[in-house]
Amino acid sequence: MLSFFLPLFLVFLLLGLPVFFGLLAAPALLLWLNGQERDIVLLYRNVYNGMDSFPLMAIPFFMLAGEVMNRSNITLRLVEFSQALMGHLRGGLAHVNVLSSMLFAGLSGSAVADVSALGSMLIPAMEKQGYTRRFAAAITAASSIIGPIIPPSGIMIIYAYVMGESVAALFLAGIVPGILIGGGLMLVIHLMADHYDLPARTRRATWGERGHASLRAVWPLLTPVIILGGILSGGFTPTEAAAVAVGYSTFIGFFVLRSLKWADIPDVLTRAGMTSAVVLLLVGAAMAFKTVASLSHTPELLASIILGLSDNPLILLFLINVLLFIVGMFLDAGPAIIILGPILGPIFVSLGVDSVHFAIIMAVNLTVGLLTPPMGLVLFVTSSVSGLRVETIARATLPFLAVEVLVIFLITYIPAISLTVPRLFGFVQ
Repeated sequence: MLSFFLPLFLVFLLLGLPVFFGLLAAPALLLWLNGQERDIVLLYRNVYNGMDSFPLMAIPFFMLAGEVMNRSNITLRLVEFSQALMGHLRGGLAHVNVLSSMLFAGLSGSAVADVSALGSMLIPAMEKQGYTRRFAAAITAASSIIGPIIPPSGIMIIYAYVMGESVAALFLAGIVPGILIGGGLMLVIHLMADHYDLPARTRRATWGERGHASLRAVWPLLTPVIILGGILSGGFTPTEAAAVAVGYSTFIGFFVLRSLKWADIPDVLTRAGMTSAVVLLLVGAAMAFKTVASLSHTPELLASIILGLSDNPLILLFLINVLLFIVGMFLDAGPAIIILGPILGPIFVSLGVDSVHFAIIMAVNLTVGLLTPPMGLVLFVTSSVSGLRVETIARATLPFLAVEVLVIFLITYIPAISLTVPRLFGFVQ
């Protein structure tokens, strides 16, 4: 009977129950019906145990660093830098949107933060320059999913925590896939520029203007360098790197840019605390959910079903990508990784797929799920920022979503895309 907890959870989601409560209610109800009241206590105890982890402390620190940088108007400097580099192209502000997301990803690691910070600035600017609001919202939503792929990344930290992988290895493995998605989106914009008559190029920035924009952006652009450099050199752990990022961003805001005020701190802490609480509660509930999965022997059952479909790893990878894409439509990336990672990861490692490679396949696929209805969080945030309906944005993102799905399959079948950088640093054999 316990094996029905996953279908019951999906029923709860379809009924509109919040994910956190669905993750706890589905297994608890089945445990009660199965006469296992003692295990219900274990279920809810594991909510706390799932959050009580030093590596997971990196998540609230990175959230706080992102909020500090956003409040310090650092995003404005990144946009100015991107505009100086690419603003002269046809459809230039759309290219700027994508490049800004790639740069902002190195600061926040969050798709939601990307949409909130850049969308509120770039969507009105694009509309003013002649883009439709529909197109501006679509490219903002599509480019925001680069945030959790290029390091630092909250979902990479969660995957490393659940599966015992190296955070540094996953961070490095996400660099090229993130750049590939950004490049793919820019290619689509280039192809659409003439067909859809995107606004013509603006004046090309002079080298002096580019140099000035680069100098203004150098402090925020050093953030990912400090984070990755510190981790790879052994100077500090990923959690300590997150704390360093908070200190560094606070220093920039107060003493370099002087745009952060003491009066801003309470709101910054509140927003970071609320966002972190949501993530950590979902992680705790998903860990408790995983406990019931173990009690019901569901991982073994699913493993036997998957291996019974084919013994060809390439076919199985295709099928798992389809499964993950569907899961991403209904479930946030963090809980999905915690629930499915321990089930799927060992299966594909036993078939000869590198563990870091599979981690990136899973992380990128589920991140793209943030862009898909009916539960795509990025769509709802973009709707809030732009004032458009979720369905309107979802339809407008289809060309960009197609490119991101193509990148998922490139990552899947060309392991070198994700493994070359960590291999250069000795994390992969």
